[in-house]
Amino acid sequence: MDIKITTSKSSHLDGVDFDNLPFGRTFSDHMFVVDYVDDKWQNPRIEPFHNLQLHPATMALHYGQAIFEGMKATKMLDGTPALFRPELHAKRLNFSAHRMCMPALPEEIFLKALQKLVELDQAWIPPQEGSALYIRPTMIATDEFIGVKPSQTYKFFIITGPVGPYYPKPVRLLAETKYVRAVMGGTGEAKAAGNYGGALLPAKMAQDKGFDQVLWLDAKEFKYIQECGTMNVFFVIDGKVITPPLYGTILDGVTRRCAIEILKDNGFEVDEYKITIDEVVDAYHKGTLQEAFGAGTAAVVSHVSDIGYKDLVMELPPISERKVGELVKNTINGLRSGRIADSRGWVVPVGAEVADMATV
Repeated sequence: MDIKITTSKSSHLDGVDFDNLPFGRTFSDHMFVVDYVDDKWQNPRIEPFHNLQLHPATMALHYGQAIFEGMKATKMLDGTPALFRPELHAKRLNFSAHRMCMPALPEEIFLKALQKLVELDQAWIPPQEGSALYIRPTMIATDEFIGVKPSQTYKFFIITGPVGPYYPKPVRLLAETKYVRAVMGGTGEAKAAGNYGGALLPAKMAQDKGFDQVLWLDAKEFKYIQECGTMNVFFVIDGKVITPPLYGTILDGVTRRCAIEILKDNGFEVDEYKITIDEVVDAYHKGTLQEAFGAGTAAVVSHVSDIGYKDLVMELPPISERKVGELVKNTINGLRSGRIADSRGWVVPVGAEVADMATV
């Protein structure tokens, strides 16, 4: 499927301060759009960045059929733009689409669109390691209809924008004991827009208490740790790395996958099991809670400085002692920049053949 490209007649790149990039506030010159009409995806195009025109009855606005992905493009040491494990994002998008009763997007379209769009706007990629061109693929239902049923038409689009670090400093987490993010059989394992809307109130309540994000517990017993607000979560207890397993309520994070593989390759024992908040509290009192960190595309790795649970605030060791999280963070950033050789084939240079990427 050929992509029609219409380039912008003017750019606002010159007005961007790459040393001062608030996350998610600046957008690049172009966007990719493709429409699902008459049971097929059609009219793929790259156009100048623009607002969408939506009917007031657009079904995504009323019934929540909306999913998205979060990705990053960086530049290698030689200046070549590169994507990081794009094929996993293509597969996860379609996993979310299936759960939200939306049509699958052919992976070839997804990957080709990424290549063309990043190639066109590669000047927007920040040069600093740790910064990146953030990529937001999104699919929404577009039927103009008031009624609870799956839409018959959809729009998929990709927008991009330069970003600095998502969390510039270690985060403080508050374990939530009233509200829940996800339940078994729900949409927690899909990257659905509504998951994030439902998390806003408890996140704000945590922030009002001086914390940065929520540490989610299970919906039945408020006992088992799931993930934190925008990231999967890892703990290092007495030298062992522990992270909750994927069992229907936790997002299958691409950075989570990478972290597990990196740590195992470096000789760490990584255990995926249903860790309880009581185990974390017990390790803290014993002095064996060595690290906690979040892993996600936006944040890469964000160290946790404190964990609040009921009346207890657990202060974790200083960053200088965080060997595990730093290893993951430095490895992923090093792979993206080309400073570390990519023996796993995770980094895909822009300009690579789509067929090659689709078979990774």
